[in-house]
Amino acid sequence: MIRLNNITLTFPDGDSRVTAVDHVTLTAHPGTVTGITGPSGSGKSSLLAVAATLIRPDSGQVRIDDIDATRLTPGEATELRRNKIGIVFQQSNLIPSLTAREQLAVMNELGARHSRRNRGKAATRADVLLDAVGLADQRDKRPHQLSGGQRQRVNIARALMNDPSVLLVDEPTSALDQERGASIIDLILRLTDELNTSTLLVTHDLVHLPRMHGVVHLVDGKLVDALPAV
Repeated sequence: MIRLNNITLTFPDGDSRVTAVDHVTLTAHPGTVTGITGPSGSGKSSLLAVAATLIRPDSGQVRIDDIDATRLTPGEATELRRNKIGIVFQQSNLIPSLTAREQLAVMNELGARHSRRNRGKAATRADVLLDAVGLADQRDKRPHQLSGGQRQRVNIARALMNDPSVLLVDEPTSALDQERGASIIDLILRLTDELNTSTLLVTHDLVHLPRMHGVVHLVDGKLVDALPAV
């Protein structure tokens, strides 16, 4: 589970500071997808960065499972990300020289020493995940040989490689047409259920919101709605 409790985040802006996230409280439970919406500049990506422990908030608490992430050292936060947080960025950022299978294997090597699988088990885990995202027959292809939707599927599988309890997804459909975007949302919903992750998903595409377990809406950094999807 991930809980953001009374999060505030500010950035310098000349002689003053601008508030990107303003006292936001939000909880995502295992097996659920919570959509985060709002206009451009409303603080959606900043909130996700705080949830990912990439940015420390000015105040408030980020709890991932039973860990208070805001009290961790930078090294401890890095280890937490490697083992408990999967991040799906807006751009897939795949390594051009690696195959789909190798993209996932790299995540195993980056994991904390105590949680790494041996390479044989890591390869098997990669194959299982590529099959789960519908790319079993594409595992030996490199990014330039894959479509945009396929690259995003590799991106999702890579984020799940180290069995995270929290999945954070930033605008996964922004570069895709409506049909391919819908298939990516289908995939995230299914894997969230099957793997029992707590998923936060930032999206500008309102058509997908009714399928999510909950939706929050940000305006000027403030949470103005928190409601179940209808």
